[in-house]
Amino acid sequence: MPDSLSAQSPPLKSPRVALFVTCLVDLHRPSVGFAALRLLEAAGCRVEVPRAQTCCGQPAYNSGDRATARDLARRILDALAGYDYVVAPSGSCAGMLRHHLPHLFDDDPNTRAKADAFAARVHELVSFLVDVRGVTHVEARYEGNVTYHDSCSGLREMGVKAQARTLLASVDGLTLKEMNEPETCCGFGGTFSVKYPEISVRMASDKTRDAASSGADTLLAGDLGCLLNIAGRAAREGRDIRVRHVAEVLAGMTEELPPIGAPTRVAKPGEGRK
Repeated sequence: MPDSLSAQSPPLKSPRVALFVTCLVDLHRPSVGFAALRLLEAAGCRVEVPRAQTCCGQPAYNSGDRATARDLARRILDALAGYDYVVAPSGSCAGMLRHHLPHLFDDDPNTRAKADAFAARVHELVSFLVDVRGVTHVEARYEGNVTYHDSCSGLREMGVKAQARTLLASVDGLTLKEMNEPETCCGFGGTFSVKYPEISVRMASDKTRDAASSGADTLLAGDLGCLLNIAGRAAREGRDIRVRHVAEVLAGMTEELPPIGAPTRVAKPGEGRK
């Protein structure tokens, strides 16, 4: 666990930050949320996790259900009001909140103004650490070769690219092995993988092949949707590559739980008894 993060010219103020956990993190990988919390607190933030937060609305939005997406957006605006920043360990959810949520209120000028002000405070986790808090170094260690997948929304909507690599370069023992096509989609795409499963599987296979060819033993990314998709495909193909959210590595939490998709160790009979 890192005790501190060093930064270049950090802001004097300790900002009040709302951690937007995301549905996938809450349901499938809570450790990502705890890792994000550690990193934000180490960067000098006062972090809260509003209990009233809901889904970002992206599944409904992408499926054309604007009514549901708009209802969720209203709840989000209320639940996350009053914070200096809203930070999500997901470029996909952050992209929805920052770029798409405001347009749900194009016919409501007052709410649109409120949504625009909210969106301006939304950041993806790694981008926030580097671009807003000025963090360039983490006190973490990870032994191994890793490769980094640039998720579509994080890269194209939130501008996350160099930031992750800057922080990974400071992790002791870690060597970054770039894929040939780190920016190519993994095939998840939310509802895309449901609507076009054959295409999605082919794209995921291309990604796992590229990752394996890099010589890395671990694949990292900043979006859990991508990671679940890649981990699932890699397991089906029998590829020996670990899959983790980048926050877990940066926060030094890799010893606390197995990689995504890996079996959880079951205790032997009598183990742990005094």
